[in-house]
Amino acid sequence: MSALLAELEPGDEVIMPSYTFVTTASAFALRGAVPVFVDVDPRTLNIDETLIEAAITPRTRAVVVVHYAGVACEMDTIVAIAAKHGLMLIEDAAQAIMSSYKGRPLGSLGDLSTFSFHVTKNLTCGEGGALLVGNPDLVDRSYILQEKGTNRHAFFEGRVNKYEWVDLGSSYLLGEIPAAFLEAQLESASELTESRLEAWSTYQEVLRPLEDRGWITLTDIPSYAKHNGHMAYFLLSDEFDRSTLLRELRSQYIEAVFHYIPLHQSPAGKRLGRIGSTMDVTDRCSSQIVRLPIWSGMASSVIEYVGKTLEKSIAGMSAGG
Repeated sequence: MSALLAELEPGDEVIMPSYTFVTTASAFALRGAVPVFVDVDPRTLNIDETLIEAAITPRTRAVVVVHYAGVACEMDTIVAIAAKHGLMLIEDAAQAIMSSYKGRPLGSLGDLSTFSFHVTKNLTCGEGGALLVGNPDLVDRSYILQEKGTNRHAFFEGRVNKYEWVDLGSSYLLGEIPAAFLEAQLESASELTESRLEAWSTYQEVLRPLEDRGWITLTDIPSYAKHNGHMAYFLLSDEFDRSTLLRELRSQYIEAVFHYIPLHQSPAGKRLGRIGSTMDVTDRCSSQIVRLPIWSGMASSVIEYVGKTLEKSIAGMSAGG
């Protein structure tokens, strides 16, 4: 819906990080736009705001920021760049519900913003999402797109005496059963978020000694960001083989995984997009990241087991090397 509301034409460009899920790019590529990939900040794996302006061309129409792991991008700078160049600003806040930037909720800073309620997210209904419309000029058309291209919403508000097909659109409504499931999650959003943050903080304590030994690098949360504990991850030192570590953890019943293959490295990304900066950080960090299991209500004893197993596994790799 964001891509449709942006009214993109073939050849228009949309700046975004390469280190993100494919939907961030494919939504715009489906409209004929060209994703322009920019490197990320090694502290947060969010788009590096200092690289955005150099990637802008006369064909640039929008900037999409991804709040990775629920940690805010540096939005003051990005908002100013978008305003200066007349670009639409879209927040991919799929992982960021209940997170904020300088006290402002993520999802409230762009012209358009998106949340995900996929099964992997903090609040879920199995599959689904929400579009937040921050630009008043886009509100009416967003209802039309959601209602299969009709002005049905205006009809129910009494603004027209019948509804008819007036624009492109599709069926973007969430079904009633998953919506009911989601409502219960939303009612408990604060409690679920606090529980997840407790698990995240326990991980930080448990894993800090491994960082002190130079084996891993932990998440760096900027002072402007209040996150939601969406993800527990670290970057593994180059001296260790990540695949070996993941196999060892799985042998001990710990489902640790890596994350995205950067879009600029992927077949479709190479064909449909272009690189707008050096990608050194994205390339390096994507090969180092290890994500650990985390959920609301996770017992500290489980986290301690993960930490001890991780320490033993890395120590064994170090001795073996």
